[in-house]
Amino acid sequence: MFSLLRRGGSGFRALFASAVMCTSACAGITTPEVITVPAGNYRFGSSSEEREYAYQLDERAYGHSVTRNSGWYANEPALQTLSLGEYHITTTPITNRQYQQFVLATGHPAPNVDKQTWQGYGLVHPFSRTARHRWNGNNFPDGREAHPVVLVSHNDATAYAKWMSKETGEHWRLPTEHEWVKAARGPNGSVFPWGNEFDAEKLNSHDSGPFDTVPVGSRSTSSPFGLVDPAGQVFEWILSPSTAKRSWVKGGSWDDKGCGVCRPAARHSRPKTIKHILIGFRLVKE
Repeated sequence: MFSLLRRGGSGFRALFASAVMCTSACAGITTPEVITVPAGNYRFGSSSEEREYAYQLDERAYGHSVTRNSGWYANEPALQTLSLGEYHITTTPITNRQYQQFVLATGHPAPNVDKQTWQGYGLVHPFSRTARHRWNGNNFPDGREAHPVVLVSHNDATAYAKWMSKETGEHWRLPTEHEWVKAARGPNGSVFPWGNEFDAEKLNSHDSGPFDTVPVGSRSTSSPFGLVDPAGQVFEWILSPSTAKRSWVKGGSWDDKGCGVCRPAARHSRPKTIKHILIGFRLVKE
């Protein structure tokens, strides 16, 4: 918590304090703090040099070339300069405490997954690893109020956004890939949110992290626009067509090392129905 307060500034202190003091008896809701991303140009996609650097990072970390041989970064668009208007995006991923208010207010199923469903995903993580993330009824795991919510599908994230829109009278939604990338990368198009060189101390990844989620902002170097946890921590759902069965997730996670997939340009897709211990979300406010 103290690291969160040191790194986050006064706005972050207010956000965290309100989240901690709020209980299920709160009359209102905790509206997520947002940053403003100004209108203007940004860099989207990646160069062949950046992709090669990402593969080399992975090879050094893992001792093999699985990501290279599988072409993990081959689907990234060519590096280009684009433009977006001003928008607002939540400073951090949505936390367990914030998501709990939605669950309590609406009766929406709390983040959870059963063993049969989990094993059906065919993931490398054993079901036992989900225990620290699964909710007990409407209660998030002890001590994790400020951790990013996980075990939420794309539909769960969209439902939270619709509820927030109804409660606040403002329009909330998942960010587009372009909005997410600009907010995470900054205006100059660096390889990582903090610059062009990987630094394991600037994010929560398996390179030097605890192999778990941590309180938002406690192990993060913000992007130039002030986005917190833009690399590592948890992958984040982005806006996709309602008819699509899969969606891009962005940012990498606490499970990844290298960390080529933690670059804002990297693309990784998952079925929209999956409830994963590596995936959370943040929102855009219009």
